[in-house]
Amino acid sequence: DFRASLPNTKWVTDITYIETGEGWLYLSVVKDLHTDVIVGWSMGHRQTRELVLQAVLMALWQREDRTPVILHSDRGCQFTSGEYQRFLKGHNLIQSMSAVGSCADNASMEGFFGMLKRERVYRKIYQTRAEARADVFDYIKRFYNPRCRRRLEVIKQQELRLTQPSGETG
Repeated sequence: DFRASLPNTKWVTDITYIETGEGWLYLSVVKDLHTDVIVGWSMGHRQTRELVLQAVLMALWQREDRTPVILHSDRGCQFTSGEYQRFLKGHNLIQSMSAVGSCADNASMEGFFGMLKRERVYRKIYQTRAEARADVFDYIKRFYNPRCRRRLEVIKQQELRLTQPSGETG
């Protein structure tokens, strides 16, 4: 079966921007589609392939194994560059891309960006990129990822209860 040979781990990546008094702060994120946890991110004042590569490198550093990972993105120039393609091949990442004009594949990433902006970014006025960077870091590390991990723990506990004998005797 074709699906049996595909990697189990699937990530999605994209870039968004945040307005500051100094200009745009670009945020590149890598999200694990199974856990919804943000596994890598990078921020900078320019939207470059280096920004994307730094986010992917952060995600790779956190992995305990080296099994292949499917990494999905849109067709932005940062994701189609030769340097990016070589980087993926050299790190056991299998590239997946949306069809031209299709946004449905990146819906999970867009959902995260929308949540970040609703819950944090649109509630503040950032004077500097450093201020925005610190706030986004805080949101991911102290709010978003812990919330995802708590939800996963609840799901695991529910699954355990469903699969364990009830302990009652007939």
